[in-house]
Amino acid sequence: MARTLMFAGALALLAAPVLSGETVENPLTTSATWQSLQFDVLGDRPVSEAQSPLALDAPYRASDAATVPIVLRQIDPSARIEAATLVIDENPAPVAAELTFSEAMAPVEFELRVRVNQYSNVRVIAETPEGLFMSGRFVKASGGCSAPATRAPEVALANLGQMKLRTFEPAQMSTPRREAQIMLRHPNYSGLQRDQVSQLFIPAHFIDHLEVWQGDNRLFTMQGGISISENPVFRFSYDDNGAPALTVRATDTEGNRFEQSLPKDAQG
Repeated sequence: MARTLMFAGALALLAAPVLSGETVENPLTTSATWQSLQFDVLGDRPVSEAQSPLALDAPYRASDAATVPIVLRQIDPSARIEAATLVIDENPAPVAAELTFSEAMAPVEFELRVRVNQYSNVRVIAETPEGLFMSGRFVKASGGCSAPATRAPEVALANLGQMKLRTFEPAQMSTPRREAQIMLRHPNYSGLQRDQVSQLFIPAHFIDHLEVWQGDNRLFTMQGGISISENPVFRFSYDDNGAPALTVRATDTEGNRFEQSLPKDAQG
């Protein structure tokens, strides 16, 4: 019962507006780190100088460096955004997530939470049939990758793979557009955190692949790394095809596989 209440409380908190803190402009800054990273991330593919069809919102100063909210929002509805790569320049493993989107996700509106290890640009590279486009924000946060986990390892591992779905009623009931939030229980250890008793480093152990299906249609996939926050949460909009459930399939770096069918009309 206590675990259920904690889970419900966490979902209530995560449903709150994500961009808190200072409301100031925080565009990307000049980054020598990105200059050295760009080829490793993108190869020799050029990035367009034009405005990206995919905007990234993030707080200027994060209240918690271990759970920094990132919102990807499509601002050009005519663009076909097939994939996106989220990069945190100054993190030990800069590529936080590689995402792919089905047509049912268009226009893209996607939220996740990440760790930020030190003041850094957080950028998203959108992949479209017309090429690559980039946007992002500069975020003031530090210590996110080494911040202690919120649960003792034995507790975190006991709840490994538990999932919850929360759905949100559309503003216009006649539209097929829906909004959902999926929460997955996983410590997502970064390899930089210490056990609070032994003070030894906890080995990296995180979700490395996740996909969400609507019936037989895949909505999105994510290849993740150590920068995705503990207990990953994904909130997104999609076109409802009438399937009664969303199915989540995930794997982690220890070879664990998780799969659960989450009814759309179930709230918890």
